[in-house]
Amino acid sequence: MKIKTAGLLRSLVRSGKRMTKLLVAATAPAPKPKTKRKRKPAAASATAAPRPAVRRKAPAPAAAVAAHIPPSPGKWLASHLTAYGRRMSYWLYIPNNIPEAALSKGLPLLVMLHGCQQTATQFAQGTRMNHWAEQMGYAVLYPQQLVSTHAQRCWKWYDRATQEGGGDVPMIVGIVNKVLTEYAVDRSRIYIAGISAGAGMANIVALNHPRLFAAVGMHSGPVFGAGHNTIGALGVMQHGAGPRADLAAREVLLRQPQFPGMPAILIQGQGDSVVRPINQVQLARQSLLLNGLADAAKITEKPQGRGGSRNAHRLHDFYAGRKLLLRVARIEQLEHAWSGGDASLAYNAKAGPDASKMMLDFFSRHQRI
Repeated sequence: MKIKTAGLLRSLVRSGKRMTKLLVAATAPAPKPKTKRKRKPAAASATAAPRPAVRRKAPAPAAAVAAHIPPSPGKWLASHLTAYGRRMSYWLYIPNNIPEAALSKGLPLLVMLHGCQQTATQFAQGTRMNHWAEQMGYAVLYPQQLVSTHAQRCWKWYDRATQEGGGDVPMIVGIVNKVLTEYAVDRSRIYIAGISAGAGMANIVALNHPRLFAAVGMHSGPVFGAGHNTIGALGVMQHGAGPRADLAAREVLLRQPQFPGMPAILIQGQGDSVVRPINQVQLARQSLLLNGLADAAKITEKPQGRGGSRNAHRLHDFYAGRKLLLRVARIEQLEHAWSGGDASLAYNAKAGPDASKMMLDFFSRHQRI
């Protein structure tokens, strides 16, 4: 098995240095448990494991968090959930701008899942999602994968048990439920999104809990329902799932005969060599099956924009009547990075349309009854 793995890595590494880093992350062994050491009084570094914080009426973020998150008018809260023998940290952004509708119904909530080699706070900064959440009146929740689960903080979207609702799924849903008990959230407007491994995980959580989430957003995400081990996952990232893609969507419908559908926005760079565009093609086909869509897409060309030709993209919109249920955004020159993000952090690109705003605009069209 070691010989085959080495051969596969050598063949895939030609895709470039960024692909190499991801391959190392995907096959890295879990770290050995460390002996406990006394905490130093100094603030933790930006890459240290986050410390759980007690909720405060006027929160003061820890130095590690402040280093990643620019000042904002809202509240930035850190906490954790202990369940299933584990403790998972998370951060929550509460906007200062509360829409009038939220005064009676509660705030809409967006759950954001980071990618490999990212922390929750880096993901918040890179996507600038809190900025748009403040403008549009959303609370944003950022769970963080445990290093003890994966050395590079990858969510295990390729794991068969996870795809069927196990693994980290109950932990993430548990964090959402905890937030629902502590804050005024509009339970008809809960959404989940992510990038790369986080996109794959967001899709899994949404498909296993379709009545909790009103819509899902996937940026550079792998197709659902295939992989089942690290080598298989690498194959999916490069080549998609083949016939398994349609079968996996039909299995969801068989397991949940009353599946209510799952509106989705899929964003993908056409220059992505890490999770190749074939994944978006197959995710779109899965979404058509899951939402019972048959009509042809309405195509919108965006050849120019904020970044000139670097902003060029195409939208494929699928409707049920007048309701937009699936938006497929293909961004011409984007590689494996969050479109319109903070390019000072890895896996974020300044060029391209603002993916955070695109997602919130799409989510604003949907709610669960």
